[in-house]
Amino acid sequence: MSSTAHYVVNFDPFAVRFPEGFYLEGVRWYGLSYLAGFAIAYLMLRWYSKCKRSPLSEDENSSFITYLLFGVILGGRIGYMLLYDFGTLVSDPLSLFRIWKGGMASHGGFIGVVLATLIFGRVHKVAFFTLSDIIVTICTPGIFLGRLANFINGELWGKVSNVGWAMIFPNSAPPGTPLSEIAPRHPSQLYEGALEGLALFLFLQWRFWRCNLPKGQVSGEFLVLYGCVRIFCEVFRQPDAGVSLIFGMSRGTFYSIFAILAGAAIIFAARRAAARKKGS
Repeated sequence: MSSTAHYVVNFDPFAVRFPEGFYLEGVRWYGLSYLAGFAIAYLMLRWYSKCKRSPLSEDENSSFITYLLFGVILGGRIGYMLLYDFGTLVSDPLSLFRIWKGGMASHGGFIGVVLATLIFGRVHKVAFFTLSDIIVTICTPGIFLGRLANFINGELWGKVSNVGWAMIFPNSAPPGTPLSEIAPRHPSQLYEGALEGLALFLFLQWRFWRCNLPKGQVSGEFLVLYGCVRIFCEVFRQPDAGVSLIFGMSRGTFYSIFAILAGAAIIFAARRAAARKKGS
């Protein structure tokens, strides 16, 4: 099945490399994807405020994006270590702080964002679902860029496949393996970027701007749809090495089930609250 006729994913993971002997190796594309994602989110927050679709002021937008930054980074890192690499965390607790070596969990990032939003909303006296409906419409560009960075890094590759667009990921084989002996795989990072990022962005923008929905429903729809597309993409994604399955499911699939259930519950509660308000 292997063939060098397939595209070889062999990018340099560093956008900039520092001189040898420097404390850090350089600036990774993965880190830049986070910065770009937050920059886009901040610009969208300002746009929402100018268009009166957000109750936040300019100063509050800056504060809110800072809360979200810490929520994503801390939640994503802690979530990864707890959900995917708990053994390393126990044997080497300081590994939690080596963020530059990679290892972030999207589900952990979601939890971090929820906690950051709860704290910000309490401090600034803004309803949680008012904020969450805004967040879910501005986070998807960051998800797309993050998956693109995964692709550039040649990590989180897909399962072995003979489809015409399958690609060779050198890191999927032991070092030194000839390219002709490496099986091509699904570029599952691109599938996830297109669905979790771009497709959800377009759908949620339409729902946010064009549909008069109960407060919280956009948040619920995001969780349901993200969970569904993540489960779909997991069909093509190779489970992480050394990470055991849960009830025969990959970790991504298992955790996404809870996202779907939570989203469905939020939608039900949002509609019920809206119906009561309308009837009162």
